[in-house]
Formats: sequence, structure tokens, C-alpha cells
Amino acid sequence: MKEITSVHNPQVQRLRDLQKAKNRREAGLFLAESAKMVGEAIALGLCRTLIVDGKRQADYAAMMESAQAQGCEVLLVTPAVMQAISEQKTPQGVCCTVQIPQEPQRLSGKLIVAMDGVQDPGNVGTILRTADAAGFDGALLSGACADLYGAKTLRATMGSVFRVPVRRTADLPEALQEMKARGYAIVATELGGADFYAHCPHERAVLVIGSEGNGVSAQVRELATHHLALPMRGGAESLNAAVAAGIMIYEMAREM
Repeated sequence: MKEITSVHNPQVQRLRDLQKAKNRREAGLFLAESAKMVGEAIALGLCRTLIVDGKRQADYAAMMESAQAQGCEVLLVTPAVMQAISEQKTPQGVCCTVQIPQEPQRLSGKLIVAMDGVQDPGNVGTILRTADAAGFDGALLSGACADLYGAKTLRATMGSVFRVPVRRTADLPEALQEMKARGYAIVATELGGADFYAHCPHERAVLVIGSEGNGVSAQVRELATHHLALPMRGGAESLNAAVAAGIMIYEMAREM
């Protein structure tokens, strides 16, 4: 066990660097900050370095013991060092580095959610969490989506990032075309589409959620097998992306 008291320590700087997506990609690591996520990372054997506020050592003694048993590095730090590492205004006193998982070459299973340029980290994380809760088999993210391993996205996933297979792609239309060739229905969600409840598929389908400002891209709309929309019976013209996704995810997962 190592103690660090200075925010200028080189290891602290390396941990702070993980706040940037470029550095996360280069290091192959991301920082899990909540006690819940740290606990899940340790339980799954994914923790690489556990960082604990020395003043809260007793609170996280069991985590430290488990991490050390797995051969993880354990650092005891001062509150100032923890604050420097964390992106939270009020850190919980524990965080850990996690190896970014190797992405699947392709996704499989019955139901997949795809995000086409969803840029808000909270929406990306919430959609992934909802897909996890509903039993979806994976998620496909375009390159224009918010970074999956940023602090705000991770916080919104509430640990679902550990459970849902995720594939990120620079060419979403190509990835969807490949899934279409394998027999998946491609559901584009768009204003003016047919009634979602009347036409949504429940077997081997990819639900595509478009960006908050522009919706599903033209290329994706062209290859879609279904063009659907939630009926708007009130005065609102649209819904928040994550709210709309949640309604549709659960409807598609409903046993018929």
C-alpha cells in the first residue's frame, strides 16, 4: 500500500490525465468514481488501481482488502489529492482505474440499441442503463456520441457500462447495414413516423436513437426497415432522447 500526499506527484498527474478522452484512449483506462461503481469493478476483477482517501480508510476497508487480494495497487491519498483526481465536486473518498474493455467485433442477441450522435453524456448513460434494465443485448454508438468513459456518462450508467456489451463505430450506417444483412430490423425513430406501438418489432431488432438536435441521420433513415414515432397526444412536439428511448426500449422488450 502506497501513500501519496502531494498533488504534484507524477502518479497523481497520470490519474488526472484520465479526465480527458484522448488520454483515456492512450492509457486504455478510465476512472470509476462512485462507491457503487468501484465496488462493481472490484467484484468483476476489473480494478487496476484503487485510490482511497486516507481519512475514510475504515469506510472502504473491505474494498481495499478485496482489491489487494486481486493484486491491485492500492493508494492512500489526502483529501486534496482525491479532489485533484476526481471530477466530482464532492468526491465519495474512493475511486479506481478500470481497464477499458475490448469491444466485440460484432453485436449479437435479440435486441440492440444504437445511438446516432447522441451528444449529451447524461442521455448516453441513461439510455445504456435503461437498455441494461430491460434486458437488451448490446449497444452500438456512433463516433459522434458523447464519450462512454467520461465522468458524466459513467455516472449516468450507474454501473451498466460493466454489463452491456458496447461497440463504438466511426461508420454507423455500415454497422447497421451489416446487422440488417444478418436479419435485424432497423428501427429509425423520427418525427412523422408511423405509430411506434402499432408497428414496433419485438424480435431481432436495432432501435436507433438520433441526436438531440438533428435526430437520426439521413443515411440511417435510408437503410431503416421501420420509421416510427411515439404518438404525441398533447402539446409537446418531442421528448428528451433518453425519455423517448426508455419508453421504446421497454415496449420492444415486452413479451408478446
